[in-house]
Amino acid sequence: MVRCFLIHTVCPVSALSAGESRVLYSRVFGPDDGVLSERHRDLSPEERRLLQKERVTAVARQVRSAISLSREASGRLIVETLPGEENLALQDADCGVVRLRAGDPFSEETSALWLGVQSLGFTLVCEPHENLLLAEGTLRNLTRHCLEHLHMLGQGSEVLLKSNRIDVLLSRLLPHGQLLFLNHRFAQSLEKEVAAYMAK
Repeated sequence: MVRCFLIHTVCPVSALSAGESRVLYSRVFGPDDGVLSERHRDLSPEERRLLQKERVTAVARQVRSAISLSREASGRLIVETLPGEENLALQDADCGVVRLRAGDPFSEETSALWLGVQSLGFTLVCEPHENLLLAEGTLRNLTRHCLEHLHMLGQGSEVLLKSNRIDVLLSRLLPHGQLLFLNHRFAQSLEKEVAAYMAK
């Protein structure tokens, strides 16, 4: 099962200090860790929400660090793409996996799969037994739809205003955090359904 999906910055943003990452969108699936653990059972709903926000921010920081290291090691320059060249940006995206130890930030060990597309990071946090190849395919599919339909790479793109559309994408491609094995026909039908909704 996927624990969470997030979109965050991976390049410096003027309002942030050098090592920080801004979470633009996050969605957590499954039972709340705060309800399950004895330590956090007495927290109020607001305190649980803040704890969840801290966990998502910790994941974004670790992924941002991994993307920076990957880009430095490869030595490739990031070329800004123009609107309409989203597929080209996705092909040039950096990708990888970060193993998150138990307790940092979730109570059990997880894997964070990430795609770094220019200044944005797209991340899926999965439980350790998940099929990582299937998760990577799902992450690429989600990222492609976000880039193509929501034009996230353009100037002035406001991800926060498009959260309802991202929610719809997640409900179709990652229902309740479950990775889907898709045959060709079902994938085509899902593509048509998503395209019809995004055209509205």
